[in-house]
Formats: sequence, structure tokens, C-alpha cells
Amino acid sequence: MEETPEGTPVGVDDPYAVAGRCDHLTDDGRCRYALEHAGRDPEFAADRRADDYACVVAETEAAAVEGEDPDWSRCPHYRSTTDAKECARCGLAEVRLAHDADARPLVEEHHLSYGAAGDGRPAGDDGDADDDDPAHEITVGLCRWCHTKVHRSFARVDDDATPDPEALAVRETRRGEELSETGFQSASERREE
Repeated sequence: MEETPEGTPVGVDDPYAVAGRCDHLTDDGRCRYALEHAGRDPEFAADRRADDYACVVAETEAAAVEGEDPDWSRCPHYRSTTDAKECARCGLAEVRLAHDADARPLVEEHHLSYGAAGDGRPAGDDGDADDDDPAHEITVGLCRWCHTKVHRSFARVDDDATPDPEALAVRETRRGEELSETGFQSASERREE
């Protein structure tokens, strides 16, 4: 199983098996990275420009429709990050309270790979990371409870899990607070208080 730099498990054997569509891929199959960050990797941007900014993995993206997963590891600037709206392991949905900025989120970003050089280049390009390390930023959303289980045990991201009872209690408390904010109170009722 893949591990963090500290040696704790991340919950997957292959981050690409869990990863989703590239964050840089536009709806029309073009590479947004080459369009917006050409100065970071001029050679990559020039190759994409010569190919009308087509995604390096675009031809395999079409194969994904037929049941095959695209090989995202082929692209040096692949990145798949989460919106953290739902736990990828147990399905717990995030409930954020707008008025409580200090409330810890229920669903957090969980990194599946740690080998990037930090600027989007694959590991090994600058000599700082081992060539064996994963080279792309890949994250999924995990609730705080699943996040702990993955890092402190042999729990896997793709386990068939149900939300922790404590997680459900916190979520329902937040939903109750959310619903109480939508209630109508007339001005005369507020004045009496």
C-alpha cells in the first residue's frame, strides 16, 4: 500500500486507480495547463500548441467511455483534486455552517500521492524526489473519521464502509442548526425577545 513520507498508509495500492479526471482537462479535450501556465514548462506548452492544445491523454479519454480508464500517468502535469463534498469511503456528505468559520469540516482533502516536486513537474525531474515516487497530486475527500482510520490502520479508501455513528451525529446536529436558521421570525417576535 502507498505510504506518506512519515510512513503511514494512504489507503490505496495505486493512486491512479482511484483518481478522477484531470483538473486541467477542459470539456472540449484541451489542456488548460498548457494554455494558462506555458511559462512553467515551455517545451510541454509548445508540444500542446502544435497539437491545438489537445490533452496528452485525450485519445484514451475517448476509450474511457467504452469502459477503459485513461492512463493519466502519461501526462507530466496531471492533477486530480477533490471538491471534498462527500467522503469517498463512506459517503458522508459535508454540511458547512456559514456563520461558524471555526467549525472543522466533516470532509477533508486526503492525499493519495506525495512524490511531486511541488511545481507540477514529475518526481525525479529536479533530483529532489526518487524516480519511484508517484509524480502527480491526487486527492480524494474523506470524512475526519475515515481519514483517521486510513492513516492509523489498514483501512482502504475503496472499502465498503458506512459512516461512523459519531460522524452521523455531528452531521445531524449541523443540519438541525442549518434548518433553525431558515425559520421565519417576525419583527414583533424578535422585539419581544
